[in-house]
Amino acid sequence: MSTPDRLIESTRELLWERGYVGTSPKAILERAGAGQGSMYHHFRGKPDLALAAIRRTAEEMRTTAEDVLGSPGSPYERVEAYLRRERDTLRGCPIGRLTMDADVIASAELRAPVDEFLTWLRGRLASVVEEGREQGDFAPGLDGEEIASTILATVQGGYVLARASGSPAAFDTAVRGLLALLAPAGDRPARGGQG
Repeated sequence: MSTPDRLIESTRELLWERGYVGTSPKAILERAGAGQGSMYHHFRGKPDLALAAIRRTAEEMRTTAEDVLGSPGSPYERVEAYLRRERDTLRGCPIGRLTMDADVIASAELRAPVDEFLTWLRGRLASVVEEGREQGDFAPGLDGEEIASTILATVQGGYVLARASGSPAAFDTAVRGLLALLAPAGDRPARGGQG
């Protein structure tokens, strides 16, 4: 791996773990195994390197999401696969983490790739939901944009619940609840004592 790639990868990991303020140039260089002048040789400074790292994270997450949402299967199955895909729930979302970072949000340049990714993902999910609504996979009254936002809110909120409880079970419970709400009426799981 080239020195710029090592610097970007180290920054990506540190941003996820520590946030922008906690990601010092010294920590980046140590993790990358790079010399003291390396960062400034390849990047204009920490903000430039952080921007490259955020863009790469967003690009990787977009590819991962598209691999699931563009796969074969019914729209409901693709949404389910997206919600149930393997995640490190106790670590949280690398993009979601950045939305809680005051320094990232205060910088239009650093915030842009975060917002662009989330906007793309909402749109992509909305298109799958609309496709499912047209095919009868989802209730006819569902709005694709609203459901896409609900899916994102469930994922991000699931991370928060899992991290707070120290258990991935909280994330899984949120996902199961949303999937039960989205399932066609005949496919919804029966609840004991209710009905």
